[in-house]
Amino acid sequence: MLLWPGTGVLMSLMPMSLRLEAADGTAIEEYRIEHGAIEVRHLSGCLETDAGWRRITPAQLRDHVNRKTLLAQWLERRLGWRRLLRACLDEKNVWKVEDFGRALGRHAA
Repeated sequence: MLLWPGTGVLMSLMPMSLRLEAADGTAIEEYRIEHGAIEVRHLSGCLETDAGWRRITPAQLRDHVNRKTLLAQWLERRLGWRRLLRACLDEKNVWKVEDFGRALGRHAA
């Protein structure tokens, strides 16, 4: 984190988007974190608009994590491994940490 001079505003030094380009420049994928969702768009050349963004599904995200892609590494640094895990599992299906402890206590004997 960085304190913006004279404002008292903290700014993150970690970028909110990741751009991956093929060595020959023919394929460009750009990823971003927008409103809590991970999105991707495919670009050709230097064409940049807000059109074409689509959400990455939990299954697609799990595939990136399993293959340890650059996207998965960037997301882990940006989000942390817990939030990345929740995104991979589709958060509505993940137990809350406090529920997990209670579940362990009930089954311990």
